[in-house]
Amino acid sequence: MQGLSRPEIILALDVDTIEEARDFADKLYPKIKIFKVGSHLFTAYGPKVIEMLHKHGAEVFLDLKYFDIPNTVAKAIEAATRLGVKMLTLHISGGKEMIEAAVKAAAYQAEVLSSIPPLLLGVTVLTSIQADKDEVLGMAQHGLDYGLDGVVCSVHEAEILRSQIKKNFIIVTPGIRENNSAGDDQKRVATVAQAQKAGSNFLVIGRPILKADDPIAKTEALLGEIYGRGN
Repeated sequence: MQGLSRPEIILALDVDTIEEARDFADKLYPKIKIFKVGSHLFTAYGPKVIEMLHKHGAEVFLDLKYFDIPNTVAKAIEAATRLGVKMLTLHISGGKEMIEAAVKAAAYQAEVLSSIPPLLLGVTVLTSIQADKDEVLGMAQHGLDYGLDGVVCSVHEAEILRSQIKKNFIIVTPGIRENNSAGDDQKRVATVAQAQKAGSNFLVIGRPILKADDPIAKTEALLGEIYGRGN
């Protein structure tokens, strides 16, 4: 996991309708192979969105940021595992019992299905607010100790986590922007190059592609930034 030399783009489907989501999947798969389904789209359409993406051959990052009592989260993780998502999020601040219940639930349900459990990713501090790097480091260390596969954090903490945590884990980085673009409601943003240098495995990109005049050309340009180096 940690040894990936180049990160992979995840398109954040932060759109209003399943028709818009389908249109982006039609245009961008397989240039982009993983699509993020968040609370907005999932609340509106539920598993239909995931089924639609799977029909394209795409994988799903289910970003619902689970945070509840252990049994409730465990049941949600079992349901997500049955949906066949590649990865999902939960809040590290939910604590040891919640995370361990989630890990156990994913492994159990995957065994029942003879499938691979989803990657469980812990949310440290949302990129829409400022964060203390030591706080993020401590949260990430706890989450990984409790059994998570990786963490979601900004580029500004990713490099520190890579240098300080001596184990194999995934880093998913939201808030990817271009040098000359605004951060919108994101406070801790970074470019593709900065995220790659920091050791991120997956880059969650939404508005730079969704709002582009030509989403296909924009995706190809971003992929060029990733794969154009070191070849």
